[in-house]
Amino acid sequence: MGIGLSIDDFGTGYSALGYLKRCPVNRIKIDQTFVAGIPEDAESVALVQAIIAMGHALGLEVIAEGVETEQQWHFLRDEKCDMAQGFYFSHPLPRQEFIEYLQCSR
Repeated sequence: MGIGLSIDDFGTGYSALGYLKRCPVNRIKIDQTFVAGIPEDAESVALVQAIIAMGHALGLEVIAEGVETEQQWHFLRDEKCDMAQGFYFSHPLPRQEFIEYLQCSR
């Protein structure tokens, strides 16, 4: 059917590691609280690197939430994070502006 399951805000709240074994998960989304500290905060760097490595070792796609700076994006790209989302790329857009944004980014 083409449906995938993501674990949002991975590393916080109820997103326990056990869900990776019990649920047919396709991707994990690194919570923005970890992304906010990279690349300056050594603990955030270590956690993000570990989440990316673990996700890839399990055959999952990894998405970073809350990317707001070019430095964060470059770090995530260099660490082979599969996707990223956040204000660095765009603020939320109304439908028509979103369509125009997509057309301009091809």
